[in-house]
Amino acid sequence: MANAHGARALYATPQQRGLLSVSSFLSRRRVLTTGAGAALGLGAVGATAQSASAAPAASAARHSGGREETRTLDELYKAALREGGKLAVYSGGDTPTQQDGTKAAFKARFPDIDLRLIVDYSKYHDVRVDNQFATDTLVPDVVQLQTLQDFVRWNQQGRLLHYKPAGFSKLHKSFRDPDGAWVSVAAIAFSFLYGTAAVGSDAPRSPRDLVDPKWKGKIASSYPHDDDAVLYLYSLYVQKYGWEWVARLAAQDVQFARGSNSPGDAVFGGKKAIGIGTAGSAVPSSTSPAKFVIADGHPFMGWGQRAAVLKQAKNPTAAKLYLNWQLSDEVQKNSFNGWSVRTDIKPPAGLKPIWEYPNAHVDGFPKFMADRAEVERLKQTFALYFGEVKGDPTPGWPGLHPGA
Repeated sequence: MANAHGARALYATPQQRGLLSVSSFLSRRRVLTTGAGAALGLGAVGATAQSASAAPAASAARHSGGREETRTLDELYKAALREGGKLAVYSGGDTPTQQDGTKAAFKARFPDIDLRLIVDYSKYHDVRVDNQFATDTLVPDVVQLQTLQDFVRWNQQGRLLHYKPAGFSKLHKSFRDPDGAWVSVAAIAFSFLYGTAAVGSDAPRSPRDLVDPKWKGKIASSYPHDDDAVLYLYSLYVQKYGWEWVARLAAQDVQFARGSNSPGDAVFGGKKAIGIGTAGSAVPSSTSPAKFVIADGHPFMGWGQRAAVLKQAKNPTAAKLYLNWQLSDEVQKNSFNGWSVRTDIKPPAGLKPIWEYPNAHVDGFPKFMADRAEVERLKQTFALYFGEVKGDPTPGWPGLHPGA
């Protein structure tokens, strides 16, 4: 998310805030060409070699702790301008414009910072960064991604700056590294949604209802074997309803597409009645044309989109400013879905903090992402049911060094 983190942007109007498709932050969030794949191999070798030499420093950093940031946003802003006033962020997402709301809000608050915020699937951004490490061509100062396992790996390699933004102690324990290697800047939920006019009075109440033959030809979904957050959601469905449910869904003539924004786009655009595998908000809304479903006793998935300052960042002060701003009251209280990663910011009436929903499996997604062999096995299994992933990546092809 996850995700994080959508098609209607992280910062939305109150009318849109009742239900949004994201990836952001989401998620986020896809398969490299042969040349880039070869570069990844070199990146892995380079990272491993550097990891050995950096191990003592990394170990020391992990035990160094550190206090929370005490400077105000304005003080950090002035320091970032003295540093050069530039900032590059690689963010997971589904479309090139998905973070335009974030960019606009940041520029409105800090107009003299030259912010380059590049959106791509997280699974492309992470290997892009690995390749940049290997070729000594690093572009981003901050990485903000759905691929949670990368932050653990990069931390072990000594790649992440241990830093605790203001409010770090207020973050839920699932949304922070104890030593400040990374923080989650947004809480994202993935589930299914439906158009209220399209389903009428007979709306699906849980994912179990989606295999009813009456919905045949009326469902859109993002590919679970293309986006790991959607894959985790589908894996929870399998745990709850079994593979027979998947087989029945496969017979529903589902419209699959790349990008976790695509199901919401299909529903909001009136092309499909139901969308599966997209981000949204459970905040009650009388004006939204769609409803995002969280049903008691039935699974959905919640996650925190992680962000970190890279130790080799060219603009570390601006990077720190960005994290402090993302975790500030002014941003967290206006999250697109009403959820915050901070324990001291309460969600709107009708919502609980996302970690209080046991069916959100907040702690399950990081464990899922860490088991790459199981992830790959599930991807290929869902391909057997739903066919191979088709279509170009929705963010386009940003290349090896976007934002440089």
